[in-house]
Amino acid sequence: MSLLDDFFLRAILAGLGVALAAAPLGCLVVWRRMAYFGDATAHAAILGVALALTLQVSVFAGVLAVALAMATAVSGLSGRGFAMDTLLGVMAHSAIAFGLVAVSFLHGVRIDLMGYLFGDILAVSRLDLLVIWGGAALVLALVRWRWSALLTTTLNPDLAYASGLDPRREQMVLTVALAIVVAVAIKVVGTLLIAAMLIIPAAAARPFANTPERMAGIAALIAVFATVSGLEGSLHFDTPAGPSIVCCAAVVFMLTSLAAALRRRRG
Repeated sequence: MSLLDDFFLRAILAGLGVALAAAPLGCLVVWRRMAYFGDATAHAAILGVALALTLQVSVFAGVLAVALAMATAVSGLSGRGFAMDTLLGVMAHSAIAFGLVAVSFLHGVRIDLMGYLFGDILAVSRLDLLVIWGGAALVLALVRWRWSALLTTTLNPDLAYASGLDPRREQMVLTVALAIVVAVAIKVVGTLLIAAMLIIPAAAARPFANTPERMAGIAALIAVFATVSGLEGSLHFDTPAGPSIVCCAAVVFMLTSLAAALRRRRG
């Protein structure tokens, strides 16, 4: 009997893969104030599920294609006369609505909508693990390769241009990485909570980091802690696994925010 035959171990490994990929990417999303970007991309994932089931291809491929298309569309439309909050409201909620309607037209296919909306990490298979860790490795390699350029274009686009960097190209790198994270995270926390796993660990790490690399490292530790403690709590209290993970991350955020506020008062 292999260790991977244990469903709980597979769940932990899947959660760790998503946590490690989402943490550094989440820092870039927070720095760029692009929470809307993660939301719109993640909400489009359910449309990708419907597309994959219709064409009888892997769910990962369908979600990746639609998430990439949505992220590219939001990125292209930003700054062209559309207010960001309006763009988010239209595209993010339209995407999930069209996805749910498209799913309803699929006959003869059994779909666990709750699993896709909120995750089904306890049902992760060995193949899912391979896809999740393969996607996570690709995201980490992509972010590591372009880390310096992504930071420069985030902090100072004018300096980036002077250094020979193209902010639009780096935006596309971030778009691709975000689409991959959405595709691998749908099994773990579902379409409605993917953005939370991107933003909350990074936001919780921000008060205690004095360098970008330190913030990414602390965010990864917080995401890992939230994943393990959320799964343990889910098993003990019989609560939904994906939302439990996000709840643990939210508690850490509240505690770090409180600690930072107390430190400022004493200072």
